[in-house]
Amino acid sequence: AGLLHLLALIFGLVTTWVFVRRYINFNMKTILLGDYSVPSAASHSVKTKCGLSKSCPDNFFAFKITSGAANVVGPSVCFEGQMIMSPVKNNVGRGLNIALVNGTTGKVMTQKYFDMYSGDANLLVKFLKGIPEGTLVLVASYDDPGTKMNDEIRKLFSNLGSTYANQLGFRDSWVFLGARDLNSKSPFEEFLKNSPDVNKYDGWPELLELEGCVPQKVY
Repeated sequence: AGLLHLLALIFGLVTTWVFVRRYINFNMKTILLGDYSVPSAASHSVKTKCGLSKSCPDNFFAFKITSGAANVVGPSVCFEGQMIMSPVKNNVGRGLNIALVNGTTGKVMTQKYFDMYSGDANLLVKFLKGIPEGTLVLVASYDDPGTKMNDEIRKLFSNLGSTYANQLGFRDSWVFLGARDLNSKSPFEEFLKNSPDVNKYDGWPELLELEGCVPQKVY
């Protein structure tokens, strides 16, 4: 029994010494060489501007535009990580919600909404005609963007690069990013027609979300 006890004691001392030695060596390597372990996916996650699925390259601006949901939840417009318009900011309304951004600096110039159901269409005409060159135009619909639409407004939006402005009607869903001096159709646009057969909500199509990277205007 005494021999077994002695052997157990020796085994315990040897095991402890091996553990301590390995622990010291590991910590010395960590101190001298640094920790080169691969981080987990969670610790390596990158926060993107406006919550985009991936980061934008240099000289590109990140944006996300979400239309309203029926007449219940208002739209939102985010640009370069800054929420320009949203229900939380209490600066959105029925109709068309529009934000203007300097295409070179990315600075927000103004944001307004225009009631396209019972408002004055001339206010929108004046606003669109006053947009300076080199300006990015971000648009989100809410509730009804089309009742007060006329040919002049449709043409002004088409000149900003819109493909669907000519079709926009009562309670349609629309999100769009264009520019004052765009010479072609914008690739940033989504449109859903109000149709009882396919509407997600009672009387309205589903909301639309548009995100992407728009190139900085360089002069």
